Amino acid sequence: MATIPITRRGAEKLKTELHRLKTVDRPGVITAISDARAQGDLSENAEYEAAKDRQGFIEGRIKEIESKLAAAQVIDPSTVEAGGKVVFGATVELEEELSGDKVKYQIVGEDEADLKHGLINISSPIARALIGKEEGDTAEVQAPGGLKRYEIVAVHYL
Repeated sequence: MATIPITRRGAEKLKTELHRLKTVDRPGVITAISDARAQGDLSENAEYEAAKDRQGFIEGRIKEIESKLAAAQVIDPSTVEAGGKVVFGATVELEEELSGDKVKYQIVGEDEADLKHGLINISSPIARALIGKEEGDTAEVQAPGGLKRYEIVAVHYL
């Protein structure tokens, strides 16, 4: 089984969701199914069908999270010794060459990615273009609006 890179923050987020699913959501849906069964005929019982669908979703998500955590390689970016190179977990400050716009991204795992908070997926085009580069290098990214060039202003391991 291949390992999945994830930051400590991302692993904790998954563990918290797993705990909630097992201790709150699962018992709640079991109660809803029990209540719907008590109403009698199940063949035309919309509440029963909805509760069974919800139960299927919850059980599937529990299995998915458990699988991801079992395969997770938790990486603490603050302990990474990459010699200034962009690696998983690094926070990178970039300047777009044409517009001069500055952005800051942290390269994280798939489940942690949130562009609004500056967290980009390791498999995204921009992250792939940045991996292995260092401060002062230029990364070219094929974006929907065309080719963009970014200068790497700084690399941090926070």
